[in-house]
Amino acid sequence: MNKEQKQKYFEKVYRNIEQYGFHMTCVMEETEFTPFGYSTGIFHSFEIPELFISGLPSGLTSELIENYVEKYKFKTVPINRKINDLIDRFPVYFIEVKNELLTEYTLSSFKFYENSEFKYLQLIFPDLNGHFPNESEYDYDQEILGE
Repeated sequence: MNKEQKQKYFEKVYRNIEQYGFHMTCVMEETEFTPFGYSTGIFHSFEIPELFISGLPSGLTSELIENYVEKYKFKTVPINRKINDLIDRFPVYFIEVKNELLTEYTLSSFKFYENSEFKYLQLIFPDLNGHFPNESEYDYDQEILGE
């Protein structure tokens, strides 16, 4: 991405945050590369942590981020607890992630917040058999950054 493309991209990020309260970035799957998505602006606009999701397609990632904002904006987000009503397809839970573990992933957020404080959570979802990463039967390619 050249300098002009970066400028246009970040203008879009700031415009979305101003208009909607947040921006979503989704990075698509490639060979030997797990897709991921994340929010920018949620902490600033709604006083809840930003959200990082690894291993899901962009449409589902977007739906989860939008549902997260609607359900928890200006409220306390439950951490390390199974949530059954964020989406009707499967339960999820949230774990805390140190920002320094996300520097390679969430570039838009680091640029937006610059030297300001912000927090991130990672959304954890079950495998196709309903098992979560902390269960021995778990079988899925989900990068867990907060553990």
